[in-house]
Amino acid sequence: MTTALVLFRRDLRLADNPALSAACASHARVLPVYIHAPDEEGDFAPGAASRWWLHHSLDALDRDLRERQSGLHLAQAPTLETLLDLIARSGAGTVHWNRRYEPDAIAHDTRLKTALRERGIEVHTHNAALWCEPWSIATQAGDPYRVFTPYWRNLRTQLAVQEPLPVPAFREWVALPGAQPLAALDLLPSIAWYRGLAATWRPGEAGAHEWLEVFADDALGHYAQARDLPARHGTSRLSPHLHFGEISPRQIHYLLERRNARVDVRRRADLEPFLRELGWREFAHHLLFHFPDTPSRNFNPRFDDRLWEPQDEPALERWRRGRTGIPLVDAGMRELWHTGWMHNRVRMIVASFLTKNLRQHWHHGARWFWDTLVDADLANNTMGWQWVAGCGADAAPYFRVFNPVTQAQRFDPQGAYLSRWLPELADAPPALMHEPWKDPALLRRSGYPAPMVDLGQSRQRALDAYQRLKG
Repeated sequence: MTTALVLFRRDLRLADNPALSAACASHARVLPVYIHAPDEEGDFAPGAASRWWLHHSLDALDRDLRERQSGLHLAQAPTLETLLDLIARSGAGTVHWNRRYEPDAIAHDTRLKTALRERGIEVHTHNAALWCEPWSIATQAGDPYRVFTPYWRNLRTQLAVQEPLPVPAFREWVALPGAQPLAALDLLPSIAWYRGLAATWRPGEAGAHEWLEVFADDALGHYAQARDLPARHGTSRLSPHLHFGEISPRQIHYLLERRNARVDVRRRADLEPFLRELGWREFAHHLLFHFPDTPSRNFNPRFDDRLWEPQDEPALERWRRGRTGIPLVDAGMRELWHTGWMHNRVRMIVASFLTKNLRQHWHHGARWFWDTLVDADLANNTMGWQWVAGCGADAAPYFRVFNPVTQAQRFDPQGAYLSRWLPELADAPPALMHEPWKDPALLRRSGYPAPMVDLGQSRQRALDAYQRLKG
């Protein structure tokens, strides 16, 4: 009777889990394991919001396994040392895991695979996170893509609607003594700010499919227009579930295509833009794999010359706390602090304000997002910040500086989003809510701060700096 060990990481689901399905299909006994080893993730161990999500996702996975007479063996120690101990005690001769694509994770998993195989242990790795793995898409010259549109054209031709793998049947579960209780991993932040996260999210596989159903039944039909409106739930909000592997791109694609086939063909106009957004996620992993130093270095080396101002901690703190005096920026930063999430358009606006109006390095913003986003993903976070700052692949042109006022007037004309996150301005008419500095009495009465910079002047200073760099 053979035994396999399944190492869970960011694939915290039972359905459409290739490593788990392969282990259950080939072995009579299976031991599901999660090893918490943040020191092995280099400079990018999970931030506070991610740890909160991870705690609850692991809890949900364990409950799902126990409903099937299985369970998740939790451990907290170096991965290789822990695996060797579990292999010795369980008699397992095979280990299955799903691949990760961050530079430190690839290096770690390569060493782990080598060490296990040298000891006679079979290791099988699988793709559970992406439509196409980063090395499988290339230009006609065999080079990695640096621009999204041709990358997407290539990827789109390879996308087939595939039925996801079902939850596998567990023939026999291996239970070993010595598992850590979840609380021992010490994942929950010590401060109470995560109460807003708990009120907003339901981590776990079931929560992921609930959001997918809501999106498929409601928001998808208006996605092409509503995705830009921060006051509406016009996006899928699946990004944290995707990051932790509680749902896969294949599952999303399959359900949406099947659901789409039952309705008016005109809904295709909304499905394609959403699939393209999933394509951006794939492109981010493609870039990170081929250019692994981008989390710490500019993709475009011309930006290594001095462009941003020295670190201004008081200015950064006002930006982090949503006290810049620019309503759309402040609303976005407060939404982030309260919910661990921010609407994608607003993410671009707050990033543009930090890197261009305040002239602070994108590293400062990326690190704050890394600690406070529940969907903090190294590939997406890096690509997004470099794109807005103008120094990344397929970057926004240097002269694109988002104007938070005109963006709010266009995408939140009645101030519904602003009033939700800026209660001190909720009673102001929309025109003043967008530009409260035009009424000094409103600022005095509400306690809302005056703008920390003049948007027009700071934009021009940024353009001058970028123009000097370009020259």
